[in-house]
Amino acid sequence: MATSAQSLRAAVVGAGPSGIAAARALIDEGITPVVFEQGDRIGGNWVFRPEVGHSSVYRTTHIISSKTLSAYDDFPMPDDYPDYPSHAQVAAYFEAYARRFGVDRHVRFGCTVIAATPVGEGRWSVRWREGGIEHVDTFDALLVANGHHHVPNIPEYPGRFDGEVLHSHAYKDAAPFAGRRVLVVGAGNSACDVAVEVSRVASLVALSVRRGQHILPKFLFGRPGDVNYARLTWLPWRIRQWLLGLTIRVVQGRYADYGLPEPECGVLEMHPTLNSELLYFIRHGKVHPRPGIARLDGDAVVYVDGRREAFDTIVWATGYRTRFPFLAPEITPWQDADRVPLYRKMIPAEHPGLYFIGLFQPLGCIWPLAEHQGRIAARAICGRWRRPADLAARIAHEMAHPHYPFQRTRRHATEVDYHRFRKELLSELAAAD
Repeated sequence: MATSAQSLRAAVVGAGPSGIAAARALIDEGITPVVFEQGDRIGGNWVFRPEVGHSSVYRTTHIISSKTLSAYDDFPMPDDYPDYPSHAQVAAYFEAYARRFGVDRHVRFGCTVIAATPVGEGRWSVRWREGGIEHVDTFDALLVANGHHHVPNIPEYPGRFDGEVLHSHAYKDAAPFAGRRVLVVGAGNSACDVAVEVSRVASLVALSVRRGQHILPKFLFGRPGDVNYARLTWLPWRIRQWLLGLTIRVVQGRYADYGLPEPECGVLEMHPTLNSELLYFIRHGKVHPRPGIARLDGDAVVYVDGRREAFDTIVWATGYRTRFPFLAPEITPWQDADRVPLYRKMIPAEHPGLYFIGLFQPLGCIWPLAEHQGRIAARAICGRWRRPADLAARIAHEMAHPHYPFQRTRRHATEVDYHRFRKELLSELAAAD
């Protein structure tokens, strides 16, 4: 099969950072990619648009992993980029990457994939809509790289709220919230960013937090936090976690001192929040911590401690649901599970020719690792990498032995350690050489 790679074609869903990395890997192996992108630019969610829609970045978004550990392996970010580039700089970087490796010539913009169906021997039939017209074609493989940050997760509570409600996916900038009383629900990266931003113009910003989170500064000892962490990877993880926890405690103090609940587990056992401003804004009285919500009550919410507080707006910064509307439910029955049955977070046992690229959440950046996943998929398609004979057993082992004892929640269903996952992916590629 390797000798006929030039005749192979693979469908790639999405021209975001994972999709273009996968397409580049296909090109390198002599496979022709067809990249379906519903937008009009390369970059996926990193293409800012002021209107509510596909984009989920807001006007002031910057990446939360440093440029040092957020670059593709052989394509560094420009020297004049700051440690944490803006969304515009990141989007420009993706476009430059696509041009450099010829990916842009294979992207079909304005295309929405409607359905993808296996047709035997690892091949897939793809149906898509382009310019109001439906098309269908068959490919030798399907690489799903449309991300998992586009279907908002909005929790349900008893009662009704009569004010404005939106998910952080629809948040673009703070201006519309001037003079308003705003409740932000959540304690992840988006929640903390939105709370800080809105507090500059709102009359009141409260942050409802159900359970304790580790909130880490972007810089420690003058360097980006992930750069410092990379220097500790030689240590056993328990020692590393103890050292990180001690450092954060010395630098920031106890979360209880800020009115926040203490985390129930170590910093490496949950997905941390990266934000250098939230704790500062709390101690300056700009953001007010609140407990979890018990119910909604007209113009107010009632917290679990019985307190009632009125608001004009609720911003649900409560994450996303993993959804692939173009795949039949029986292909991805694990979408709401707390562990995902995919080998190396990309290969299912039951459907040959199907690869998920970038469907993981690292303690670090996604796309440099997605590039390695793309290379594994490309080599598998052309016969240079073979699926393990005991694939199902390996998947079961991977699910039972995560990199760290992550909390068994949907939020951590695809959690990995950046450095350990990188080594695992590179070992797969080494076996193919």
